[in-house]
Amino acid sequence: MKAFFSLSRSLLVSNARDRTWLFFTVLFPLMFLLLFGVLFKSGSAAHSTVLQVGPVRVLDSMTAAQRAQLGQSLTVKRDDNLADALGKVRDGTDDGALQQTASGQLVLHFSAGDATRAATVQGLVDAVVQQANQDATGRPPAWTLTTAQVEDRSTKPIQYLTPGLLGWAIATSGTFSAALTLVAWRRKRILRRLRLAPVSLAAVIAAPTAVTLLVALVQTAVFLGVATLPYYGLKLTGEWWLAVPLVLSGSLCFMSIGLLAGSFARTENAAQSAAQLIVLPMAFLSGSFFPLDFAPGWVQSVAQVMPLHHLSVAMQDVLSRGKGVGAALPTIGGLLAAAVLLCAVSLRLFRWDDA
Repeated sequence: MKAFFSLSRSLLVSNARDRTWLFFTVLFPLMFLLLFGVLFKSGSAAHSTVLQVGPVRVLDSMTAAQRAQLGQSLTVKRDDNLADALGKVRDGTDDGALQQTASGQLVLHFSAGDATRAATVQGLVDAVVQQANQDATGRPPAWTLTTAQVEDRSTKPIQYLTPGLLGWAIATSGTFSAALTLVAWRRKRILRRLRLAPVSLAAVIAAPTAVTLLVALVQTAVFLGVATLPYYGLKLTGEWWLAVPLVLSGSLCFMSIGLLAGSFARTENAAQSAAQLIVLPMAFLSGSFFPLDFAPGWVQSVAQVMPLHHLSVAMQDVLSRGKGVGAALPTIGGLLAAAVLLCAVSLRLFRWDDA
């Protein structure tokens, strides 16, 4: 235990004195939370825009109250030049152009270049036409539909940004610290001296592991402390404390990935490059920064084999969706199983020195 505490203390002191380590471990991930929290603070959805070409009875006959209600989701602008309106839709400036032919037929022109925008504007215009048809017949619909948001109306994007960015911070810290520490200790022959000293291999492994877990807890406290400030408005839901075991198991998993990278690398630069090559693509492909709802199918399939994806989803479940142990336990078990497997491989490749 004395060797364990001595090694842990030396690691903490050396890391605390390294301003670069402090910046990339704590401040750099936090900067993303602050930036995205400000950019997406309002959480307002973008309006679709439709150009009205000439007289369109469906739109012209709307009352002021109906126009105000429509304006919440669809902005209607006038452009009596059809060619000019079609050019704007083609260029992506506006989402559609609506005209009424001499026979009374409504024609909506849209661009196939953006399928999402095209589908949105078609749905909105179709709803307007259906309402106009109902008003013309004077008959009430047989069925009525109302919408209800499943989350609290006060839900803000910070509820979804925090879990993903925190997971990315944990992955970055665990992978980089393990890889760089292993390579630095090997190159500086610290491992050789520890091997000759009365220090057990368990203490050599446990000390950096304990430091990594402690840093992960500090990162979690900082992230949640900042995100729950009134300005950002994160609301911790349900059994949010399950984020702690998720963070710890995630740290162990990514530390094992770092150990594997450090087993191959011979220099600190090589270890850093290897860790970056692992973490950065994983951050984007796993959905830590942005949701994968509209990503290609192959991206969603690749995300399923990435531990960061499962960590981010489970963190979102317990922090934002009010889920409990049932959502966290499978991910914790999977992360720990991956950590054991990767550590076993790393031990097979472990070298006390470069000789």
